[in-house]
Amino acid sequence: MDVSAYTHSDSITIDRPPEEVYAIVSDVTRVGELSPVCQSGSWDDAAQAGKPGAWFTGHNAIGDYTWDTHCKVVAAEPGLAFSFVNHGPTGEAELVRWSYTLERDGDGTSVTESWQVLPAYPEFVTGGDPTIDVKARIDGMAQMARDGIRATLANLKRIAES
Repeated sequence: MDVSAYTHSDSITIDRPPEEVYAIVSDVTRVGELSPVCQSGSWDDAAQAGKPGAWFTGHNAIGDYTWDTHCKVVAAEPGLAFSFVNHGPTGEAELVRWSYTLERDGDGTSVTESWQVLPAYPEFVTGGDPTIDVKARIDGMAQMARDGIRATLANLKRIAES
């Protein structure tokens, strides 16, 4: 399945400098303040926290359903960009890339949050079961990602500007 269409970005302007906004989005221990799904995050090795190649675990919940994901930082440029790849509950497959891109906008910062499905995702969401409608499953996840990005950016703005 071609997953290249499964990407989404949204932006918001925050009345704080990029370095301050970066400090929030790159601190995975604060993700529970921002995300409607990821309730908390913890660095697997505190000495590597926030660096490219560092791993962290995200603790997620939707209603009563909870799960953990293992993620690897793939970009960490203070004041500019923070990205990580979700490797799912086992840490084995690259499933989804999440990115924050920051750009100075006057005295503030334009923040773009992006979500991109990676090629291993269809197999992961179906478990290889050919009876599962892959497109419908990923379409549902894409809608949750769009809604989550909107909520995360609003929370980021509220927290950064308070």
